Amino acid sequence: VQLQASGGGLVQAGGSLRVSCAASGRTLSAYDMGWFRQAPGKEREFVAGISWSGGRTYYADSVKGRFTISRDNAKNTMYLQMNSLKPEDTAVYYCAGRLSGYAFTFSNSYEYDYWGQGTLVTVSS
Repeated sequence: VQLQASGGGLVQAGGSLRVSCAASGRTLSAYDMGWFRQAPGKEREFVAGISWSGGRTYYADSVKGRFTISRDNAKNTMYLQMNSLKPEDTAVYYCAGRLSGYAFTFSNSYEYDYWGQGTLVTVSS
């Protein structure tokens, strides 16, 4: 599967943005998915994860209550709705996927097999 992240941009603190991850080559419903981000000079960190059906979601504490992960398997697309954005949310956001059916920890980046190219989100103060 190929993953393509899009929707990043510049937004003021307190604003909202939605980033998308489109899959091609294979149906998205075969994959558990996640969003990660990497800020300049920092390690890549887990943001949110969603099971293949959308029935289970997981969030980093830093984004809980502000970000919402969702997916539309019919459109082969996953989303991350980001509200109440803060300057510390500035990062390149990556989507990642792993074939479903195997137990794994959504927050572990090394357990994902497929990665999108990233989309830059910049939050100004």
